[in-house]
Amino acid sequence: MSQTTNQKNIQLIRGFKDILPGETELWQKIERTAISLFEDFGFREIRIPIMEKTELFARSIGEDTDIVEKEMYTFADRRGDMLTLRPEATASICRAYIQHKMAAQDPVRKFYTIGPMFRRERPQKGRYRQFYQIDAEIFGVAAPYADIELIFMLRTLFDRLDVTDTTAHINSLGCPACRPRFKAALAQLLSEAAPKLCSDCNRRKERNPLRVLDCKVPGCREAMAGAPSILDYLCADCRAHFATVTDTLSRLGVPFEIDKQLVRGLDYYTRTAFEIQTGALGAQSAVAGGGRYDGLVESLGGPATPAIGFAIGFDRLAEIIAAGAPVTTRPPDLFIAALGETARQQAFEWSVALGVAGIGVSMVYADKSLKAQMKQANRQNAGRVLIVGESELAAGTVVLRDMASKSQQEIPVKGLIDHLVKALC
Repeated sequence: MSQTTNQKNIQLIRGFKDILPGETELWQKIERTAISLFEDFGFREIRIPIMEKTELFARSIGEDTDIVEKEMYTFADRRGDMLTLRPEATASICRAYIQHKMAAQDPVRKFYTIGPMFRRERPQKGRYRQFYQIDAEIFGVAAPYADIELIFMLRTLFDRLDVTDTTAHINSLGCPACRPRFKAALAQLLSEAAPKLCSDCNRRKERNPLRVLDCKVPGCREAMAGAPSILDYLCADCRAHFATVTDTLSRLGVPFEIDKQLVRGLDYYTRTAFEIQTGALGAQSAVAGGGRYDGLVESLGGPATPAIGFAIGFDRLAEIIAAGAPVTTRPPDLFIAALGETARQQAFEWSVALGVAGIGVSMVYADKSLKAQMKQANRQNAGRVLIVGESELAAGTVVLRDMASKSQQEIPVKGLIDHLVKALC
């Protein structure tokens, strides 16, 4: 047996996936729909690196978070610098906003980006170690209307994608002025619940008690079921901000639920936090989420800048849409069945010219019988087949067959491209 046949096939890394033809068409549809909506609302695309200095994520996301402690892909490069594959997009966009001094030109900016993120989580349905997000951010707007705009955009996007089983869950996380009183009340409950909490929560309850509310361990969620609501501790400004958000969403007809345990998983959030949850995959789960992070830009060395954003789980959204209405691959507009080498050469040149003219063309490059080529055209769901052989070229005409009606017509070779463009467009 040869050495080649003894070699083991190289497989995907666990938690990563290929997005194959048949899937990519759906992903492209989602991207086109999102981009069209975002740009209608004044957002502009930003493209950020997939790798940053580790310090950026440790400072922004929070060293006590699961992401920083357990999930980031972090390594030292050859010079010893600690680098991390981005686990989320917001920190990188903030870094770009600061580094390129965007606030000096105009502090109000609206960005969107689409691309892969990396977290070493336990792989499961709809959750991968390389996963994709659709991200939108607004900088320089403190008014609650930015919060409302993002939630409204999410609702509109899902409507346009026919994802109807969604509900917005919202909460306020307060601000540095009102959060300390809530933390004090929460600390008392955490002290009493300590025996029921996991080891991570027992460690975090001293340094960042709000993180315990975000724990997914069933025992911790049960222990925190009676936790106080931060809404009862909001200062007057935060209370007014949240009231504007809820009142305006109601007037816009956006359904929502106030969820007092919703805190999001990152340390930088303040005031409005939200998730879009869906039951489309069975158990209720989040397909998008975000919130306000008014202190993040300043904490990373930039000017004091209010900001808010969201991220959509692209993989999960694609699975939801595919389960409801799978997207099929676009069939070719024309299949060219060529018989003989001279006919194949001419057919190839025609296919190139038609492709440039915007006509989707398919053909077989190998020497196949007409019957085999017609079967291939059927498999590809081609609408029409152009049949050309040596005798057709000699006579100066080819045959165009309509695969639905089975009707055929002869077309002159002279002026063929113009005729086909008119007929197929």
